[in-house]
Order: sequence, then structure tokens, then C-alpha cells
Amino acid sequence: MFDLLHTDPRFYVIAKHPGVSFHADGEEAGLMSLLRAGLDDDALWPVHRLDRVTSGLLLIARSQQVAANLGAAFAGREVEKYYLALSDAKPAKKQGLIRGDMEKGRGGAWKLCQSQHNPAVTQFFSHSLAPGRRLFVLRPRTGKTHQLRVAMKSLGAPILGDALYGGSAADRTYLHAYALALTLDGEALRFVCPPAQGDEFAVPALADYLQQQPPWTLPWPQR
Repeated sequence: MFDLLHTDPRFYVIAKHPGVSFHADGEEAGLMSLLRAGLDDDALWPVHRLDRVTSGLLLIARSQQVAANLGAAFAGREVEKYYLALSDAKPAKKQGLIRGDMEKGRGGAWKLCQSQHNPAVTQFFSHSLAPGRRLFVLRPRTGKTHQLRVAMKSLGAPILGDALYGGSAADRTYLHAYALALTLDGEALRFVCPPAQGDEFAVPALADYLQQQPPWTLPWPQR
């Protein structure tokens, strides 16, 4: 359900597996319950969240004060977040900025609007891995519900396996929280977690690209 990547007196860094929800779902335990049991540590505070379908990096605070400090950093957009997504569709553009308000649609989905009152903002690059397979490196600058999934759909390239937003059938939804960069107590921190679940993420071309292109070195587009 999760992998422990790093232990610090202030926090844990874990990799959440896809298909794991933060909250209990019927008889299925939620992520925080699984963490408290698996880490044998009841003093845990979530700082940010991932959708059930999304895998990857999460910071879990080990005190209320650290949770408050990290939460403020996320709320103040002081944390750099980078995600990976795969699609089998050609996007409307290969790189750029997706910006617009989001509103609830039908069946639990959200939709992107042209208005700009309180917009979701996402920067992205895309890279062809193979015929019919394109990698997207996504940098959300806001933290809206389903933001990246909606952004990908707006490009005409829904995430592979994301049935809610029109993605082609696959063994999982191919969205992964790949890297985080932040400063805590004056210490610069970077964490990277390549995806480990999903046949489509296992292609050598993806590992080669990630090795050559650390996300914080990319010239992130402003429009």
C-alpha cells in the first residue's frame, strides 16, 4: 500500500501506491490508518494528499508543529511539485501553461472553464516515448481537486487509464507524484521517486528521459 522512502525526526517520506485512498472506504482502511500500523507510530499528521488513483511522494509530519510549517509551505506555494503522466493521445500543444477556473461537472468529475477568477494553473512539457505513448511532466502551481487530470483532458490527451476523464483503458491511472523540492528549517530538501507500479511506466525510454532531465532544470513555460 506504501513504501517508506526516507525517515527524518520531523517527517516521513513515503511512496503511496495507486488505488489507496486517504479515507476509509467501507471495510477498506485509509492510508493514514495503514501508515500508523505499518510504521508503528500513532503521532502522524498528513500535510498534503493524492487522489486514490495517483501514486507517488507524500510527506507525513511527525508533530503538529512540523505539520503546521509544512502545511503553510504548501499553502503558500513554496513547495515545488512535479508529476509524471502518460497518454496515448497527441496533445493540442507539446508544452505550455494551462490556466482556468474549475467547476464541478457530472459523476464526480470537474471541468476547466475559460474564466480566471481563481484559476488552476499547470505548467507542462511532453515527450514522445514511443509511437502512441507520450510522457507529460507536470508542475501544478495551484492545488485544486483533480487539477492535473482535468488539465490533461483539456489538452485532448487524457491520462492513460483515467476512465473518469476519458482516458483509454489500462492497468492503472498513469499519474505519479514524482518529485518534491522545499525548504524546511533553513534546509533545502529534494525528494525523487520514480514510478514503480504499472507496466507502461516500466519502459526503458522513460527511465532514460528522467535520468537526463531532472524536473527542476527544465525551462518551465510561462504561457
